Amino acid sequence: MAFGLSIVLFVIALFAIVMIHEGGHYLGARLYNFRVLEYFIGFGPRVWSFRRGEIEYGVKAIPAGGYVKIAGMNPFENDVPPGDEQRAYGAKPVRQRVVVILAGPMSHFLVAWLIFAAVFMFSANWNIPGIVGVTQTMDGKPSPAAVAGILPGDVIERIGDLNQPTRDQIGTYQAAHVGDPITYVVDRDGQEVTLTMTPVETTLKDGTKVVRVGVELSGVKEPPLVALVHAGGQVWDTTVAAVAGLAHVFGPSGIHAMLSSLFDGAPRQSDGAVSLVGASQAAGHAGSQGAWAYFFSLFATVVLFIGLVNLLPLPPLDGGHVAIALIEKVRGHAIDMKKVVPVSAVVLLVLGFFSISAIILDIWKPIPGT
Repeated sequence: MAFGLSIVLFVIALFAIVMIHEGGHYLGARLYNFRVLEYFIGFGPRVWSFRRGEIEYGVKAIPAGGYVKIAGMNPFENDVPPGDEQRAYGAKPVRQRVVVILAGPMSHFLVAWLIFAAVFMFSANWNIPGIVGVTQTMDGKPSPAAVAGILPGDVIERIGDLNQPTRDQIGTYQAAHVGDPITYVVDRDGQEVTLTMTPVETTLKDGTKVVRVGVELSGVKEPPLVALVHAGGQVWDTTVAAVAGLAHVFGPSGIHAMLSSLFDGAPRQSDGAVSLVGASQAAGHAGSQGAWAYFFSLFATVVLFIGLVNLLPLPPLDGGHVAIALIEKVRGHAIDMKKVVPVSAVVLLVLGFFSISAIILDIWKPIPGT
């Protein structure tokens, strides 16, 4: 039950993001007095609508997103009302058009920033290594952490020559210094405390050998201003990783991996393309296990990824509209948008192939862990 409800929540949240995205376009258009014709949830036949002023708001039958219709954007439709020619999309300055278009995808970055900040405030910033437990003995001997005097509530600020380490960096650093005394600097109630511990290799119950000092790490709950600052850094780090992921997925190796999984029976790669079906499944697992911090962090990551895809400089994506506006600025005259339609069709065809292929693979051969 929790798994299904988590997926439903995830999908509803994604639908809300689509409307926030369109809301960004809407607010930008209203700011610069573009002629907005419609703001609808869904596509297809009208189910219900009302008119307020010059704009029609409503709901359509297919709940697959939403849109804001600005006069003059469709090259095959003469939808500019008489007398509003100066308010049409193509009549507005390039700077204003760019702002209106970018307001949509940039809303994704704002939403992700607020979600990460909320996670850091109400759950924990998992990048900060806080001590939540100290093991008293390992393999029948006192653990290095217990001997050194590290306490629950301490926060590791430095390990050896590594400042502000993440949890993963601590594990890697310790593994590289087995048997070597290491200086740890921790924050203890606002005071810096310096301790020395020697990582040791120990054997778990299942026979796995690990390098430890005898502490249990967790994230740290942060006050609002600190959380907002660190959330900005998390947005940046996630964006950099997502850009690298896009380059891989749409690059030769990513395309080869997808085709091999589809037609040659090759296993999925952990860094391969994942559809919203796969992301929803991962969110469902997180929600069913009560891992709500991971649930919302995953959601924020998906929100960022969708925003980045929209920024690709290819029509009909938002980034494509920005690229066209900038080209018009350089050339000094408008581009015939009817000539851009074939390019848009090819882009949609490629994106559709990737999306459908990823959905098929996420259902038939999901990536382990999702």
